[in-house]
Amino acid sequence: MVPLRLLLWSARWAILGSADSALWGVKSIKGSCHNFCTAVSEDVTYEELKNRLNSKSIMLIDVREKWEILEYGKIPGSVNIPLAEVSEALQMNPKAFHEKYNEAKPSRSDRLVFSCVAGVRSKKALDTAISLGFSSAQHYAGGWKEWATYESSEKKERN
Repeated sequence: MVPLRLLLWSARWAILGSADSALWGVKSIKGSCHNFCTAVSEDVTYEELKNRLNSKSIMLIDVREKWEILEYGKIPGSVNIPLAEVSEALQMNPKAFHEKYNEAKPSRSDRLVFSCVAGVRSKKALDTAISLGFSSAQHYAGGWKEWATYESSEKKERN
């Protein structure tokens, strides 16, 4: 007869040993994804965004609602695609995209930058774009609030 203690230890090892292995696998995958995702999707600073907009090397997508753009303004050169439309928009055919947003549809290799008010919605849009294969996508975490603050202080300095 097998002692109860040995039987319980064996059962515990079988269950926890498998769980540990499974968890190790998940942790290693999570670690790899985290390292990969953070390497690809860095935040863009105000200065970087301004330089890239001036050089026309990016498509800036503002994911705020239309009423927010009308009420508060927008970053010059940005295209408004509300967050709820981002996934569908990035999967549209080029003609439909152009008709709806009056811009050429970006390819998966184009440099996209997402913005919103303060970085929350733009991060969600970034995650969506990366999941759809837009590997050069980034986001402007400072958003409209930071842009407006910098722009107003630059105007004061010029005057």
